[in-house]
Amino acid sequence: MFACWLVIPLRDFSDYLALFSGVCCHPSPTHHIVSQIKSKNFSYLNVQKSEGLKASLDKTLLFLLLWGGMGGFVVAESQKTLCPHKLPKPQNNAIAVFCSHISKKNEDLTKAWKGKTEQLLKIDEHDFTMRPAFGGPAIPVGVDVQVESLDSISEVDMDFTMTLYLRHYWKDERLSFSSTNNKSRTFDGRLVKKIWVPDVFFVHSKRSFIHDTTTDNIMLRVFPDGHVLYSMRVTVTAMCNMDFSRFPLDSQTCSLELESYAYTDEDLMLYWKNGNESLKTDEKISLSQFLIQKFHTTSRLAFYSSTGWYNRLYINFTLRRHIFFFLLQTYFPATLMVMLSWVSFWIDRRAVPARVSLGITTVLTMSTIITGVNASMPRVSYIKAVDIYLWVSFVFVFLSVLEYAAVNYLTTVQERKERKLRERFSCSCGIPHSKTMMLDGNYSESDANSLAGYTRNQMVPEEEKPEKVVVHLAMSNESNSSRKRGLRGYVGLRIIQNTHAIDKYSRLIFPGTYIVFNLIYWSVFS
Repeated sequence: MFACWLVIPLRDFSDYLALFSGVCCHPSPTHHIVSQIKSKNFSYLNVQKSEGLKASLDKTLLFLLLWGGMGGFVVAESQKTLCPHKLPKPQNNAIAVFCSHISKKNEDLTKAWKGKTEQLLKIDEHDFTMRPAFGGPAIPVGVDVQVESLDSISEVDMDFTMTLYLRHYWKDERLSFSSTNNKSRTFDGRLVKKIWVPDVFFVHSKRSFIHDTTTDNIMLRVFPDGHVLYSMRVTVTAMCNMDFSRFPLDSQTCSLELESYAYTDEDLMLYWKNGNESLKTDEKISLSQFLIQKFHTTSRLAFYSSTGWYNRLYINFTLRRHIFFFLLQTYFPATLMVMLSWVSFWIDRRAVPARVSLGITTVLTMSTIITGVNASMPRVSYIKAVDIYLWVSFVFVFLSVLEYAAVNYLTTVQERKERKLRERFSCSCGIPHSKTMMLDGNYSESDANSLAGYTRNQMVPEEEKPEKVVVHLAMSNESNSSRKRGLRGYVGLRIIQNTHAIDKYSRLIFPGTYIVFNLIYWSVFS
């Protein structure tokens, strides 16, 4: 906008110089000119300023016009042409005209527009309960999504929670309006209830809501040609069908599905606005138990027998579980319990309390580990990978307990047979000066003293060192020596094999078998 001031009269050119000297450097040219006129006692009619003039003068558009004679006073404003406009013809002397471009603040459209939003968008003139082009071809509705966060994954409930920005794009010519600058108009959620918007919902969702802090997180942007952008911030919890057959060495693929609730593909064509580029994710998205491998989009038709075909959009993402947590919490403790159960193979078989308590402790610990893992998992009817490892480990621990039970039982049977054989041999041999004793390495001093005067009939090699042998002791005299030799073969039959060999074999068989199992397990599931 341009404004002009006409100052009269100027007596000569020297007055002109005095009047406008320094005006280009002064922060307020208008005030400077007026003060100069008053200080120099120039004769003038008036100095007026255009109504609404708020800004200082533009120094680049300064014009001075000189007329002779006395003249009138004119103030002119124009938005298109430079002033001055037609000035009255002066009688004598000079006339000074000062013109400048005025920089005004941006206009407030809410003050300039005296009507309502409904009148700007012509909402009252149309029925927005019907879709655009009602009765005609299907209206295309483009969709794009920006995933803000992936909040949680629940194996027990088999669902996931996601927060996202959901945006819709369509054209409704009923909302077109005239605009000189072709700029859009942006509105909040209050206008959404008055116009038609797509009825998109989340298929298989359990819970969902639009954020409302501090107001409803809804944005509506309308362009002059009728194109509409409808955006909202939503948090949704949806179902995810998970397969735990390889848990915890598994990968899960979940989908968030979008679909129109009322409009079939004949009325509304839902599509991804920019293909795979329609899905954006935040690079900082992370989960404690999962590694997000890939996000991608797909679309297909969904059929309902009672209503027809609908366009359905899919947001697919693949998750791979971090194994390190389960190594620390499940696999390592289970392996240590199995190894601890092998310690009993090196404990004396006669230490019954030590071996029994160790076996029971390892069994109960394995039961606790299995219960803890299953408590955080859904009750599926198939076997999981972790179940295989834990139950095989439990079997190894349980077999170590059974191994000692077998050793203890065989030891008891052996001692019973030896006692009966000793009693039978003592009664039937008829040797009054012979004596048969059971030596197991733990005999009292009285037993050792009772062997005085006796010689050992059969020497046992030192490298064999049996824990318990049956030895026939006879008097070292000539009369019994010949009879002792005759009974030597029978006494050898009474030396029963040592049952401690079961422990020796277990020390090799149990660890070797468990190592083979681990090799097979990790090669199959990893």
